[in-house]
Amino acid sequence: MGFGLLASKALRPTSRHLLSSQNPTIFLRTIVSKPQLCNPEASAAQPVQPPPVDLPPRTPLAGARVHFANPDDAIEVFVDGYPVKIPKGMTVLQACEVAGVDIPRFCYHSRLSIAGNCRMCLVEVEKSPKPVASCAMPALPGMKIKTDTPVAKKAREGVMEFLLMNHPLDCPICDQGGECDLQDQSMAFGSDRGRFTEVKRSVVDKNLGPLVKTVMTRCIQCTRCVRFATEVAGVQDLGMLGRGSGEEIGTYVEKLLTSELSGNVIDICPVGALTSKPFAFKARNWELKGTETIDVTDAVGSNIRIDSRGPEVMRIVPRLNEDINEEWISDKTRFCYDGLKRQRLNDPMVRGPDGRFKAVNWRDALSVIADIAHQVKPEEIVGVAGKLSDAESMIALKDFLNRMGSNDVWGEGIGVNTNADFRSGYIMNTSIAGLEKADVFLLVGTQPRVEAAMVNARIRKTVRSNQAKVGYIGPATDFNYDHKHLGTDPQTLVEIAEGRHPFFKTLSDAKNPVIIVGAGVFERKDQDAIFATIETIAQKANVVRPDWNGLNVLLLHAAQAAALDLGLVPQSEKSLESAKFVYLMGADDVNLDKIPDDAFVVYQGHHGDKSVYRANVILPTAAFSEKEGTYQNTEGCTQQTLPAVPTVGDSRDDWKIIRALSEVAGVRLPYDTIGAVRARIRNVAPNLVNVDEREPATLPSSLRPSFTQKVDTTPFGTVIENFYMTDAITRASKIMAQCSAMLLKK
Repeated sequence: MGFGLLASKALRPTSRHLLSSQNPTIFLRTIVSKPQLCNPEASAAQPVQPPPVDLPPRTPLAGARVHFANPDDAIEVFVDGYPVKIPKGMTVLQACEVAGVDIPRFCYHSRLSIAGNCRMCLVEVEKSPKPVASCAMPALPGMKIKTDTPVAKKAREGVMEFLLMNHPLDCPICDQGGECDLQDQSMAFGSDRGRFTEVKRSVVDKNLGPLVKTVMTRCIQCTRCVRFATEVAGVQDLGMLGRGSGEEIGTYVEKLLTSELSGNVIDICPVGALTSKPFAFKARNWELKGTETIDVTDAVGSNIRIDSRGPEVMRIVPRLNEDINEEWISDKTRFCYDGLKRQRLNDPMVRGPDGRFKAVNWRDALSVIADIAHQVKPEEIVGVAGKLSDAESMIALKDFLNRMGSNDVWGEGIGVNTNADFRSGYIMNTSIAGLEKADVFLLVGTQPRVEAAMVNARIRKTVRSNQAKVGYIGPATDFNYDHKHLGTDPQTLVEIAEGRHPFFKTLSDAKNPVIIVGAGVFERKDQDAIFATIETIAQKANVVRPDWNGLNVLLLHAAQAAALDLGLVPQSEKSLESAKFVYLMGADDVNLDKIPDDAFVVYQGHHGDKSVYRANVILPTAAFSEKEGTYQNTEGCTQQTLPAVPTVGDSRDDWKIIRALSEVAGVRLPYDTIGAVRARIRNVAPNLVNVDEREPATLPSSLRPSFTQKVDTTPFGTVIENFYMTDAITRASKIMAQCSAMLLKK
């Protein structure tokens, strides 16, 4: 029976109903004639346009922004009837995201190549006989995409049923529980029961090292980890083995995952197959308090989220920042957190006549220091700021020692006579994100893979996408992209500057050449001559232009850029040898042998590291996860840490200790709040107050005075011997010690 006949029967009352006195309501069927019915041929030729519907405006998912390189290349597609303008080449899935529609996916990741093997992102496209995988289908002009139809929903439910067929019911004991894509999608598209009655398959777990825990039976073969290792990390360690139901992810031979970015596979794995080994069974994600802050283990300033429970840091995960670290972080950043609770200094301590430390209160410790400081000559007072110091503590230390009559304050990793007058001479002028526009790199005395893993990831990304060429001058080292080893000493630089080296032509022919100088050069005696040679190359090869600045310095420590901005440069080579009062503020890599035996040493820091053994007084301070502090990264972007957990024991912020000490010593500093300290910083280096902004250098480094001194023939050295142990926090970390023992090739 046709639908029209049913409708007419419903509308036409029977004679019994008409004659019934109990039902006086009479139904009348109205017949309406339309011009289109009289002339059906004409109406077929002119289809009726549906009236325009006022659709509410939609916001793209996760704040996605669409960039049109060429406005003429924009095409319009319709997502569930909503018109969207997108650039040519975008996929259907990306068009849906711009339209504010979230398409479920497992294998697709915006920073990896497209695999299209999970089939969870199926959508209906008009005139397509079957649902299409939206992640792999390019959007075409006028395409009508339907994401919420019964066909698309049924297809996704079928895919989900197949995925869960062999998936173990591990959710109660799985570390991914609560932040698992498979859990979320099974809530939306999963059934309440399974129809599979056979035996589930199981897979042997792989040993990928001390950082990544594997439960490979949970793996859904999305291949995200394989693509990440190959494309981003640049190691061919992971691959797909077998086929059919015997397919599994693993290493071809029994091999550990040796990349410095290996921990990121934990974040991109959509299920519980790859999880954090140190974090295993420690906490559930809904028990944790997240604090958005930054990393201080290197000079990149990666954006991170510290997840804590009570007074303890439980884990560190990356935070999205396209300009600095995208959404990756290095293994050192991710796993050094257990060092924050080991070997911590709790109370102020003074070394007694017997050489043993005795815990005292703050007043006694500060009065001991103040008494000694007044007994020595001003020129015999030296202050050293460590590699983890924030800008507030460095300006406080400099102001305090200046008031005591000394101007000998410097930051670790900054050599004598380092030129701090021109910011362009010590920051990354191209910016980290700007490296992606380069087509030739010249790396001078730097190994970015261990010095700044996130900068190295950018260089690798550029080499892959732009086929950029890389030339390297320095000791033999391990790169994860194609490069030419040009030489080991500065003499190669001189050859390039004189145009005698073949790489000079490569630099000259490049559209956007980039030179990256390692911060290890700052500690060389011939640093001025090396920088003068590099300036010559930059001028001849057109590296610095009004629209492009390719001359960069890659710093090593979190405090280095701010220290140079604030003028913390050593006055002479012999300042430590002649010192009688040495103030070490978190400085653990100073050559303690240079300090005279009769010198009084104050160590202010958060870990019982190397310098503690030489100290006469110890002042405990807060680590970066316990305080509010300002840091500037290697590209000149100012960022701030925020306190995630309470301080340990009786420790205090660095600047507060120096402020209290100045009052006890009778040279009271004129600030009592962190706001007042920052007002003081504004007078010295205004760029350090503009948070989350990258302040480019205004004056070019070519304005430096010229040097006639010749470069030394000493080869460039390796600045970082052990990637996993570079500062007090990482040296105290048990996880980093395991990595050093297992992953470094000794």
